Amino acid sequence: MTQALSEKSKEKKLQHFYIAEEQSIYLLNHKDATKLKEWVELCQQQLKHLGYNNIALLGKGAYGFVFSAINVAGEDVVFKFSRLNLPQHVQDRLSEEAEIQGQLEHSRIPKVIDYQKIKRQSILQMSRAPGIDLEKLSHQQGPLAPELVVSIAIQLAEILLYLRDSNQHPQNKPYVHGDIKPSNVVFDEKTGLVQLIDWGSSVIAQLDVKGQSTSNNVMDLMSSDLQHSNARLGDVYFIGPEQISGGLSSPRFDEQGLAATLYAIASGQSCRYGTKIIPPNSLGLPKLLASVLTEMLSDDEKRRSQAGDYFFNNLTYLKQLVLSSTPTATHTEPLIPVWIKPKASSKEGDIDTVVYGSRKSFLREESSGEHLNDIDDVQLEKYYKNYLMGMGDNEKAFIAALSRLGNFPVVGGLAIRWAKEGVYIDSNLTLFDPQLKASFESAVNNMIHLAQGIFRIGMFKSCLFNARNTLHVERKDQSQPFSAHPEQRITFEVSDVADIDDITRLHSYFEDGKDPDEYLYLPDEMMAVLARLNLIHHTGCIIFEVLPTHLKIHSYLMLLNHDKEEEFSQCLAELLKLLPTINGIGISGFMKLPYKDTRFFEHINSLAERFYPKNPKLT
Repeated sequence: MTQALSEKSKEKKLQHFYIAEEQSIYLLNHKDATKLKEWVELCQQQLKHLGYNNIALLGKGAYGFVFSAINVAGEDVVFKFSRLNLPQHVQDRLSEEAEIQGQLEHSRIPKVIDYQKIKRQSILQMSRAPGIDLEKLSHQQGPLAPELVVSIAIQLAEILLYLRDSNQHPQNKPYVHGDIKPSNVVFDEKTGLVQLIDWGSSVIAQLDVKGQSTSNNVMDLMSSDLQHSNARLGDVYFIGPEQISGGLSSPRFDEQGLAATLYAIASGQSCRYGTKIIPPNSLGLPKLLASVLTEMLSDDEKRRSQAGDYFFNNLTYLKQLVLSSTPTATHTEPLIPVWIKPKASSKEGDIDTVVYGSRKSFLREESSGEHLNDIDDVQLEKYYKNYLMGMGDNEKAFIAALSRLGNFPVVGGLAIRWAKEGVYIDSNLTLFDPQLKASFESAVNNMIHLAQGIFRIGMFKSCLFNARNTLHVERKDQSQPFSAHPEQRITFEVSDVADIDDITRLHSYFEDGKDPDEYLYLPDEMMAVLARLNLIHHTGCIIFEVLPTHLKIHSYLMLLNHDKEEEFSQCLAELLKLLPTINGIGISGFMKLPYKDTRFFEHINSLAERFYPKNPKLT
């Protein structure tokens, strides 16, 4: 990208990088959505002008955005851009990433091709790892087959052995990736090989696996700062306790990321926190691997380290395991009803699911993660600090499992009530992709098992809606009322078959009482219309999210009583007319399930043990 890019085009094209928020483009206001689209188009045009083809936005994270392209030699390459709206010291991490990754020479690590800085914009170009990342593969398939998990475990272990071998590196010190998770491991289905990508959290280790300083001589030791960690935070869904608490960087960090990744792909989850309720010993893995993962993910630091040593010292045994030549996988039926519809039946086309959960405060053990306040890290601040850090591990795992449902094209709702005797669940979930049925049902079952392992009394409601249907109403400042455009409508679908009302089985908008976590109180006039809407047999949700100059109306509504279509439309139109009466800022949501079909589940401490058969040829 270097020679071909003139100084003039650098200034004109690539200096304007800016992304406002980390969320679906359909939830952005018009200005920010337009800015995002223009920026993506601008980068694609620039890269095309330089001779690259097949340019696409590959991914995005807290620190930057990644584009894929094919160069003039026909090779797959990746361009990583830093976010310009971040502090300069955070943007500079891309330079550090390029420096460390450029020193690594391993067939399972992408090679750095070029790094440059254009004005304030940092750009890193590297080779592209072929295949699909494990988070996407897990999304497609659900829990991955034990045979594949073992293969991935061995390959990742070999990469980590290379990183911790001081003799392999220019400074004779171990290296730490710092952010090993399923989305950073790319699997090539053609060859069965994996590559470890995204080195944005990588550092040179301050401690070795024995906990000794990696300083090589007296001068080095005197100049090194062993009071402060040089570690990046990584993704708190996967990193271990030492890294979260700001410990000195060590290869042990990557052991934890490895263990969490293997656990997540084997269980079909998106985090490490469910191990107490869904333990590694319950996942059908070979007993050797399951037992090691159990210890590596333990709460005791000494046990974690001993298990890490055992894992690396016994890789030979893992390689010698007798496994089936064809992947084995078990699928269990969903514990609650899941409706499956073909993609074509969704009148709105593609579904961009968003999960909105209310009544979350009772899941917290403390009001805030004060022990994390000193960590200066945008990823922690943006995604986790203000909410998840106040929870226990089981509660975090439950929220993560619920959020995972949002990766699927699904609409509906959940009402979960914890009581002394167990868990009561009302639900209505419709998946618009039959190919994802097994994976989605597994994700639903994980969410239920995790709910069974939470011993509290309280209610949790969650709405799953299509962000593409969100209505946006904007105003110049808070002194003006919100006013919908004449052409705006709150859309709804009509069920294929009319459902006759049965007043004893209906689930109401209002039966769960006021939600303590929803702090926008709608005016009486709007509540009266919602009460009329509630009397019409339908299912779905409607959520009012009020920001200072931006109102979003999220909804998924399906009319079940076909005789009331005109009245239903009228109520929704009246809600829009009453928008100017809204005062205050906050969120207020209402969910209605089609009928009461409550399922009861007893509490559990953990799932039963289930290991891979000793001789798979006999099964």
